Amino acid sequence: MVRYLEHTPGNASLFMPPPRPAARSFRDLLVWRKAHEFVLTVYGYTAAFPRQETYGLALQMRRAAVSVPANIAEGFRRRGKVDKARFMNLAEGSLEECRYYLILAQDLGYGDTSKLASAAEEVSRLLGAYAAAILTSDF
Repeated sequence: MVRYLEHTPGNASLFMPPPRPAARSFRDLLVWRKAHEFVLTVYGYTAAFPRQETYGLALQMRRAAVSVPANIAEGFRRRGKVDKARFMNLAEGSLEECRYYLILAQDLGYGDTSKLASAAEEVSRLLGAYAAAILTSDF
């Protein structure tokens, strides 16, 4: 059996990616950019909903989607770790709300939601990682 560490030099940092510069704005955060892309996609998807959904499911889905990057942005400027993490948790809750709306839209026959569901999953993974990084950071 070949073990990875037996064949690596003593300085494993050679295999680590270089440290990223600190984000100066919420727009620098990958999680915010992906959440924003998700919102734009939700707007495009809901534009094709039946007219009777203009103030129903389409509006609810859009509001929940917009809440995700909005909470990331608001949390970015908060000072304490707990406060920052709270806004990431709010974003996670809004994203879960979107996931339900995607299920409902699919069941109502409003179109395929698989791409949106995949995008929501990616945002969810990034949000979880970002929240965990905030809570374990030393700032």
